Amino acid sequence: MKKLVSLLILMSLVISMVGCGTKETDTKKTDSTATSENTDTASNESESTSSDSEAGSEKTIIKVWTEDRHDSEYVEKKINEFNKNNDLGVTIELTVVAENYFNMLTMAYSAGNAPDIAGVSASSGGYDINLLSESEIVAPVTEYIKDPEFEKVTEASKLMFEGLNTLNGETYWVPTGMRSGVRIEYNKDLLAAAGYTEFPKTLDQVVELAKKVTETGNGEYYGVGFTSSSPFERWLEGVAEISGIYRYDYVNGRFDFNGYKPILEKAQEIFTNESVLPGSISQGVDAMRAQFADGKFAIWGNASQEAGVFTSQFPISSFEWGVAEVPTLKGEILGSETINPQKGYLLLNSSEHKDLAWEVIKYFSSEEFLKGYLEGGYSLPITSYMDSVIDKSKVGRMADFELTPYENVYPVLPSIALEGDPYRDIFMYVMMGELDIDEAIADLNQRYNDALDRDVKAGKILRLVIKDFDPLNPNAGTFEYLTE
Repeated sequence: MKKLVSLLILMSLVISMVGCGTKETDTKKTDSTATSENTDTASNESESTSSDSEAGSEKTIIKVWTEDRHDSEYVEKKINEFNKNNDLGVTIELTVVAENYFNMLTMAYSAGNAPDIAGVSASSGGYDINLLSESEIVAPVTEYIKDPEFEKVTEASKLMFEGLNTLNGETYWVPTGMRSGVRIEYNKDLLAAAGYTEFPKTLDQVVELAKKVTETGNGEYYGVGFTSSSPFERWLEGVAEISGIYRYDYVNGRFDFNGYKPILEKAQEIFTNESVLPGSISQGVDAMRAQFADGKFAIWGNASQEAGVFTSQFPISSFEWGVAEVPTLKGEILGSETINPQKGYLLLNSSEHKDLAWEVIKYFSSEEFLKGYLEGGYSLPITSYMDSVIDKSKVGRMADFELTPYENVYPVLPSIALEGDPYRDIFMYVMMGELDIDEAIADLNQRYNDALDRDVKAGKILRLVIKDFDPLNPNAGTFEYLTE
């Protein structure tokens, strides 16, 4: 009954999302290559590709869904090779779902036409392993990953993140790559014109830099560009994290937004001294990437996916651009910056060919597949094995996003049913001066903890407590899950 209720809840969420304008997945087969774009970009369509051979009708079709398009050229090439050469009697059919990925996946499962395999990353929107496993939409792969060759390449036994890819002793997917924490991408020419030869180390200095660049630009260019898509997350949240500021107090099992006040004060200053490109806060991610590439502002923030964006999607050729680690509040590193395991694959419970589907997952996780993928700059290596076998001279600007010693995967927070706007939206309003900082923080503390207490009391979630939590080693402590 619990599983049925969970599934009905998921279905109701899907229906509400579809009612708000979700596009249907286009399942038409085509041999053409999808346009390479970054997954931050929202598309109005979903795309699909099938790579059947002439004998495809006699083979078992393994359907694969993904939300990634930035790597589609490489992935489709490798799928074509697999379909032509494998001796398993398998044809891979790939579908790219560009919007509301997990809602579409849940709806397909409910309708009986779900894929065999679904790509997943820690940063996937709407991803919740608790709901997916409780509703039995996905199947554990615990026994499959014991394969020695799979372990050699993926080091699966070392990549167990409770609440992310493992749950209650079962493993549901294994990441094959890593997305870096946020970095600062900056226009070296504009910094030089303002008298800077390197990027500053503290947030105060960055605020001053942005002001000087804006003054030098005299209306032609500005210090900073933000975006309508979660501007606080782009780099200011990273500043908070490495300064030892985080939204959840693991030691006491409570949400706590108090530490963000000095970060928000500096963010407001960037706006009040008019260092932000006018209108940027209302523009989408790709629109702002294009303006950065056009030299309209000096400072942009995002993670390792920007290596490919500014190499191929919006190639920069008119100026030299640099990559810097985000500044800290006081000039010292006191905490970890979030990194996200990515490019893994979920096995759907509804698959009628689980063993063959696993062979496809194994192929996507193989050295043969990953070597070219990582050398193509589509992701950072997550294992020491793959890091040792790739030719790093081929990775291009991805080399600038190499992981730092203080980047880590944080323990997954309790998934609360929050009432009202989430903290990142509230922080955006605060940055623009539309909300008072103290009032906003007090409201967030109240709403988040009310939701946490309510959901724990109702038995929907457990309270995560790590008494020996170390912000520089967030996964090293002793996890406790409390019912009160």
